[in-house]
Amino acid sequence: MLRVDPGGDEEMMMMGIIKEEEEEDSEEEDEEDDYLLAAAGEAGPEQHPHRPGRRGRRGREEKERTKVRERRRRAVTGRILAGLRRHGNYSLRVRADINEVVAALAREAGWVVLPDGTTFPSSQTMLAAAPPIPLSSSAAPVRVAVVSPLAARPISRRAGNAFVAPPRAVPAEGAASPLLAVPVPRDEAEDDDNAMDGGKQTGLATCPAPAVAPPRPPERDFAGTPYVPVYVMLPLNVVSLEGEVVDADALVGQLRVLKAAGVDGVMVDCWWGNVEAHRPQEYNWTGYRRLFHIIRELKLKLQVVMSFHECGGNVGDDVSIPLPDWVIEIGKSNPDIYFTDREGRRNTECLSWGIDKERVLQGRTAVEVYFDFMRSFRVEFDEYFEDGIISEIEVGLGACGELRYPSYAAKHGWKYPGIGEFQCYDRYLQKNLRRAAEARGHTIWARSPDNAGHYNSEPNNTGFFCDGGDYDSYYGRFFLNWYSQVLLDHADRVLMLARLAFEGSAIAVKVSGIHWWYKTASHAAELTAGFYNPCNRDGYAPIAQVLKKHGAALNFTCVELRTMDQHEVFPDALADPEGLVWQVLNAAWDAGIQVASENALPCYDRDGFNKTLENAKPRNDPDGRHLFGFTYLRLCSVLFERPNFTEFERFVRRMHGEAVLDLQA
Repeated sequence: MLRVDPGGDEEMMMMGIIKEEEEEDSEEEDEEDDYLLAAAGEAGPEQHPHRPGRRGRRGREEKERTKVRERRRRAVTGRILAGLRRHGNYSLRVRADINEVVAALAREAGWVVLPDGTTFPSSQTMLAAAPPIPLSSSAAPVRVAVVSPLAARPISRRAGNAFVAPPRAVPAEGAASPLLAVPVPRDEAEDDDNAMDGGKQTGLATCPAPAVAPPRPPERDFAGTPYVPVYVMLPLNVVSLEGEVVDADALVGQLRVLKAAGVDGVMVDCWWGNVEAHRPQEYNWTGYRRLFHIIRELKLKLQVVMSFHECGGNVGDDVSIPLPDWVIEIGKSNPDIYFTDREGRRNTECLSWGIDKERVLQGRTAVEVYFDFMRSFRVEFDEYFEDGIISEIEVGLGACGELRYPSYAAKHGWKYPGIGEFQCYDRYLQKNLRRAAEARGHTIWARSPDNAGHYNSEPNNTGFFCDGGDYDSYYGRFFLNWYSQVLLDHADRVLMLARLAFEGSAIAVKVSGIHWWYKTASHAAELTAGFYNPCNRDGYAPIAQVLKKHGAALNFTCVELRTMDQHEVFPDALADPEGLVWQVLNAAWDAGIQVASENALPCYDRDGFNKTLENAKPRNDPDGRHLFGFTYLRLCSVLFERPNFTEFERFVRRMHGEAVLDLQA
């Protein structure tokens, strides 16, 4: 094996390697020629009197010409590699092939090149470039772990991460850009040679090279920035069906730790199915009164959610709390009180907005039921409002307590990143659609799309959502306007009554962050959820106007997610949480309403917290706009593991505008 001094001249080293390869090739070719001549001699001169000689000469001449061409190619490659390493500080192996050169150049231009060759622009590149061509749905996956349905972001870079390790990169001498590290597949022959050499350096590459992760980007200093309160969601079943605080002693200990870390308060779900469980207008607030007393004693604030949906069956739900028993009994005889999909499947998670004004709940309409519940809560906990312990009421308006249709229900087989299905096939919403079509003068439009795919379809596989599809036709625009208007009307009705019930108190509405398929023209997943937000229309400005009308704040999810992580995990989903967050925050701020946020998935790592901070306090905002609150999802034992809680406590301090000493330079 040829030895090359790493400190020697690079061009001489390259020429030495090329010369060695040529000698090896020449020896192999001579052995092949000898074999062919010997085989021809054994055949006998009488069978082939002159052909072996002519064939041999022609073969040798052709091989000589091939060797000359190969010699020139290797010389050019050698000069390119030497120049890139010397002048461009590229981290390339001595024997790098053309794929590695192209990958290094692509990274230099700001593109991301995965180990399997999948290439796409980084978020910084996309800000200055035209929209990228959608990636093929046949692209090979680059992760080996099962990903959460709302999938998205590697939770941590600490040991034990369920995702595959970063690609092995060969370090270069000098300070090289991390974007230029080239993934190098492990070469068994090189490993064997290296083992024989005692692990010494061969050429410029050291084998085996340790796995390296790209360094973190410099952290922004948030010292002196506005104070943003931080709340923590309590477990879903913190109050049992029997009206008891679950594991109260352990909860008190955890709340004391949170208080010491600077957390401002907690968020609690008040479940309709717990409180009004057995008979209409019979409310049992006993468990919540005990819980609120504990929280007041610890001098923490309270955000309370009016949860008019069932718990269970969604991402992060580890308990089951159904709707009230008496509502379920009504649903058995009249299943149209629930949202319904095209196949006739009922979603019992929440009530259809079609019965907002229908007296089908033992003489009451749905909005009257919601108002009676909220008014009972306000009377029961009046002292907590007067003392300022309850700082905000979040009004549940749909699936998961969010303002949206239950379009992507896991119980109906949905998996990320499916587009979901329209949920307007109960007889009350169908009657509403017929009236809208008649008022428009096109009774033929009194139907829902029949070419919108199914829960797990991709937009371009449907006639409705594909580029140039029916979503942008006259009928499509009529239907989507009607579908989204039903959502806006529901929010308007319930918030009007919430303002009456909680007069003088802060109220808020949670809007889900549906970031998948955001980079397509139709934004199909948003459309099925009720957000009429294709690329040529702002679907969140009308929602902000309804909230402004009733003095409600907007609570938006997925502020911790990064677009680059989405591309790495699910490149075909064409997700863009960063673009979506920016659109929604600006729509709310332009309407003059306050904005709060929460994380969509469990978050324990610094990268996720840093992304949340950047969204909470936008850099160089000329109006100094920022979030007025952040709620962390969710209190659990994993949060209190030492490395996780250290990061969380650091995050709280920075949200409060305090200085930290360990900023990544």
